[in-house]
Amino acid sequence: MMAREAKLTPVGAADGEMVQIRGLRRTFDLSKPWLNRVIERSSRVSLTAVDGVDFSIREGETYALVGESGSGKSTIAKMVVGLLKPTAGSVTINGTNVWGGKSLDAERQMRRSIQMIFQDPFASLNPRWRVGAIIAEPISAFGLITDAKDRAARVGELLSLVGLDPRDGQKFPHEFSGGQRQRIAIARALASDPKFIVCDEPTSALDVSVQAQVLNLLRDLQQRLGLTYLFISHNLAVVRHVATRVGVLYLGRLVEEAPARELFADPQHPYTKMLLEAVPDIDMEGRERQAIAGEIPNPVNPPSGCHFHPRCPARLPECDQDVPVPQHIGDTTVRCHLFDPPSQP
Repeated sequence: MMAREAKLTPVGAADGEMVQIRGLRRTFDLSKPWLNRVIERSSRVSLTAVDGVDFSIREGETYALVGESGSGKSTIAKMVVGLLKPTAGSVTINGTNVWGGKSLDAERQMRRSIQMIFQDPFASLNPRWRVGAIIAEPISAFGLITDAKDRAARVGELLSLVGLDPRDGQKFPHEFSGGQRQRIAIARALASDPKFIVCDEPTSALDVSVQAQVLNLLRDLQQRLGLTYLFISHNLAVVRHVATRVGVLYLGRLVEEAPARELFADPQHPYTKMLLEAVPDIDMEGRERQAIAGEIPNPVNPPSGCHFHPRCPARLPECDQDVPVPQHIGDTTVRCHLFDPPSQP
């Protein structure tokens, strides 16, 4: 069973942008301690996990970030929700800068409106707490319901909303399957009545049959509650059925961004084409699938110019040195020298 295909126009979408990411950059210092560097006469070592990423998410849509492992997807997710401070750039949600100076009330309101669903449902739930206490924690932390009886009733409503029994609140996480645990994590994320949820590979740890159920649940909740998603995934087959727009990451840079239907029907960047070529042929078209050539380079010492040029089948001389600038092709934005305008004589 496959998840239902997403519509291009998001339900309840507004003209405005809920989330704005501008010039987002994150560098990690991997250097040895100072004394070791002095003795060994070595220099500092840094890793740029995210390198100047820009994108926006409109209210009510699902924006998916895709790419191979090490492309910077989860690092962006952590910076967006406030778990990891960016080295440079800004994250603005509903007009509030996540990392800017703001009042305590504005900080509290912003934190309440953002939640995250993590990749591993086995590690993201406290094994010593009952499910009811896990889901009730955001309600108590934000002071949404002070009466214990009313709070327990709200927990029961949330469990029913995600397809579980209200009586399951008395159980511990180890009494549930992986799919049920992820439903509990979703109920916890909904407890603070958020409008924006970051889903960091929420189905990658689940069986294929359970993945479709969780994806359909997320779509149903989006339509019912008017939620906005940032969906992180390396699985293009999943992204195809949940996303309204897709951003393709390679070694910390956004190389292509387009509406989901357009990206899957007519990809522009050579890397996007390569990713789609590696997707299994579930429609049995008989067309031979091509594996992705090469491996992602070491992010500590990335290639100059376009990071993708060592693996690119359409490599140009300028790719080795010049970083491509965004070019617009209809609703698609692509960063590739193949689409540079012709130089003036």
